[in-house]
Amino acid sequence: MAEFKKQPQFHTVIAPSLIDTIKQYVLVSRDIVITCHVSPDGDALGSSFALWYVLKALGKSVNVVTADCAPKALLFLPGVRELVAATRQNERAHELIAKADLIFCMDFNDPARVDRLTAPLLSSKARKIVIDHHLEPRIEADVIISRPEVSSTCALLYITLWQAQWARYLNRSSAACIYTGMMTDTGNFSYNSNDPDLYLIIYDLMRKGIDKDNIYKLVMNTSSESRVRIMGYGQYRMQLLSEHRAAIITLSEEELKEFDYSKGDTEGLVNIPLSIPEITYSIFLREDAKDCVKVSMRSKGDFSVSRICEENFDGGGHTNAAGGEFHGPLDKALEKLLEVIPSYDIYL
Repeated sequence: MAEFKKQPQFHTVIAPSLIDTIKQYVLVSRDIVITCHVSPDGDALGSSFALWYVLKALGKSVNVVTADCAPKALLFLPGVRELVAATRQNERAHELIAKADLIFCMDFNDPARVDRLTAPLLSSKARKIVIDHHLEPRIEADVIISRPEVSSTCALLYITLWQAQWARYLNRSSAACIYTGMMTDTGNFSYNSNDPDLYLIIYDLMRKGIDKDNIYKLVMNTSSESRVRIMGYGQYRMQLLSEHRAAIITLSEEELKEFDYSKGDTEGLVNIPLSIPEITYSIFLREDAKDCVKVSMRSKGDFSVSRICEENFDGGGHTNAAGGEFHGPLDKALEKLLEVIPSYDIYL
């Protein structure tokens, strides 16, 4: 498929010295590992497998290794069934990381975000390249491409590939991976999506043959029975704090079990309360275990939920999308949340 007839003028530009270093590291590498954050989403898996396809096209030995498995909703992604997840292949995951001479860290900037793979990642002597769009990197690496202003790691990866003159190795499968990550990290281009670079990228991905309508159907409009039921129940349980323009949804470990919860079944639940005009930000507390509560937050406009996550839940993210964790029972997490929410009214 033909590429752009003219050189596109991307607003985001990666320093040429970084691109040259990446190309040199890839050239001399023998065993490459690509990894991404725990509980991988569309952007993490999309960027990882798009890069996997490109490196394979360059003739490289490469594996995608993650702490846990892909959610059911993303099993359609090309290549994803080649994933080596430590929850299922722990010994092989550790062996691949130990053997690697080059590791790409996609869509995370803190070693703690790879969970059970943190120790092997930190002890690895391999060169490391980080490509990520989250705030405040806390990772040591030989190359760090960190651009929080870019809406997704997939978009940042495409620009990196383009500058390296590797975008020509993108095919329909890898293009679909990139589009999936761009779409999921912008809510199907409904927020954080005013960057013209996105649409230059989409133009080229469509020329490579992606079916964007089908990708939307698979990601946004395909659900299991358990997902439909738990999403409805979560909305029914929604608590509105009108005086703070906030909404809270909580789901306990027992409730998750009652609905036969699978990873990914609550994806997008936190976004739904934002459709209420009076609500500025939405919070979802999911009790994955008795002493582990996952915190997800979304917002509208310039209200920063990243600030709340950073200051209270050992997390962070972006202005309109952030997350963190609370180590303790769900009722204590909710208690803390209700305690701190009023202090953020000044930012409304």
